[in-house]
Order: sequence, then C-alpha cells, then structure tokens
Amino acid sequence: TLYGGTYTQFDVSFRKLGLNVKFVEPDDPENFRKAITPKTKCLYGETVSNPRGNVLDIEAVARIAHEHNIPLMIDNTFATPYLCRPIDFGADIVVHSLTKFMGGHGTSIGGVIVDSGKFPWAKGNFPQLNEPARSYHGLKFTETFGNIAYIIKARVEGLRDMGPCISPFNAFLILQGIETLGLRMERHVASALAAAEFLEHHKLVSWVKHPSLASSPYHALAKKYLPKGAGAVFSFGIKGGFESGKKFIDSVKMFSHLANVGDARSLVIHPASTTHQQMSASEQKAAGVTPDLVRLSIGLEDLDDILWDLDQALEASQK
Repeated sequence: TLYGGTYTQFDVSFRKLGLNVKFVEPDDPENFRKAITPKTKCLYGETVSNPRGNVLDIEAVARIAHEHNIPLMIDNTFATPYLCRPIDFGADIVVHSLTKFMGGHGTSIGGVIVDSGKFPWAKGNFPQLNEPARSYHGLKFTETFGNIAYIIKARVEGLRDMGPCISPFNAFLILQGIETLGLRMERHVASALAAAEFLEHHKLVSWVKHPSLASSPYHALAKKYLPKGAGAVFSFGIKGGFESGKKFIDSVKMFSHLANVGDARSLVIHPASTTHQQMSASEQKAAGVTPDLVRLSIGLEDLDDILWDLDQALEASQK
C-alpha cells in the first residue's frame, strides 16, 4: 500500500546501498513489532495510503517504535498538516511531497523533512550521529545539537553531498501554494466525500474505498487522526473490469488523465492499463491494483461539474 516511488526506493535503490527494508501489512501495528531486529533503524508508514485508502494507527506504531528506541517516520503527503499532524500522535519525523497538495497546482516539484526534535538520538544505535564526523573536524552531532541532530545532519551533509536542493523558483511557487492550503483542503475534502458518496450508490460502481465513508473499515481511525476529512484521493471499482476502466479514462471530459495527485484540477487514472501495466496480474494484486480499479484525485472545480463528468464517463464505459 506504499506509494510506488517509495516502494521502488526501498526495494531497489536502498538494497543497492546495502540497506535492507522489511515490508509489513500495516493494518495490524503488531506486524511492525514482529519485523524489528537489533539492526532496525526506523519504522515508516503513510497517514493515508493508496490505492486501498488505509489509515495508519500512528499512536500504536509510535509506541512500538519507542519501546525499541527507534524513530517513526510518517509520509503525510495525502493528508497535509491541515488534516493531520502526525507529530502530535508520536511520530518523530514527517515527510511531505510538496509537489502534491502543499504546492497545490501541479507546477512545481519539491519535498520537505520535518523533525519533531523529540527523539533521543544519543540513546540509540545511530553511529553516524554519535561518532565524530570527519567532514566537520570530529564534531559529534548529538553532542552539539542534541535532539535536532538528525535534521541538522540531513541539511549540512545530505543537501551538500546528495544535492536534493529545491530550486528558488519552485520554493517560491510552493510557498504561494501553502498560503491557501487551508482553503483549498476544505474544498478538496468536501468535494471528494461528496463524489465518494455519489459513486458508492452508482449502479455502475462495484465498490468505493475512502476512509471518510461510514462503510470504510478505516472510518474509526480516520475520525481519530483526520477529523477534518481523509483527503481527496480515493479509488473505486468500475463494473466491467479492465476494458470498462480503459473506456472510462477515455470518456472523461473535465478530469485530466494524469498520474499526479493533489492538483487544483481533478485527475483520474486507471493503473492496470497505465502505471502498472508492466506488472503481472499477481504483482498488480500485491500492489493493491485490480483490473477494475480507478483512482481519483478530486480538484477544486464546481461539484456539479465533477459529478456530471463521473456519471457520463461511467455510462460511456459500458458501451
């Protein structure tokens, strides 16, 4: 249920660097505990994942992480700080893709790391933070910077050596987007829930997965962690399967057929025939992608226009 880019980084890129990542079913927090070994450096999860729409029990996973003196890192991209503040529930590090809702207009690329400043790095098995840094004349990050040692090292060594620095113009665009984040998220969330409820009762839809729906198995967790709404990205199953999914994509008039999310425009994609088409059926299933799955990212257009486009494309998908 992880974002595809994250999964590839963990499963491919990290392994090339000698880093081993264990993947667990996140619905049961105890699965995280079972995966922990003396070499474990971090637990990682997403506030809201796709395409299943599962909500992580952040508090429970944070307790398990802290019992073993390791940090919990949360990807909060789909929720944004407006809908959920993971640090308030025990997360130690929060990451966001600024490209999505934070920027909000599909015009810029960026990311951010937020350190809670609460994790006791000096007490854990983190030699790169606790041993002398050769590039800084033997400085020990935990000695000098205490609980913000991680984020300082990420900035002064990670940015310097790896080069993931955001361009000034992208920073400008994203800062402009953040100024209207609250207003936009209210509209995104309200329209997304209305669209999910509309589709849940549509004759040509088999299922809908949105955590804010009362029918969702994650509804209780969504009310706890996302009381203002569980975001604007969700998926549904179209009757007719694979071929109907392709026809639906070809039939939308206002939605844009893009793999991005968090845009001012409403976006749609049929993963089985596009982003995941190179995978086998079993690999698609493991990734949570079924032939009938359609993913939506609801934008800021008038709600009547959004519902009209969904309805007419569903009707066209069956012809």
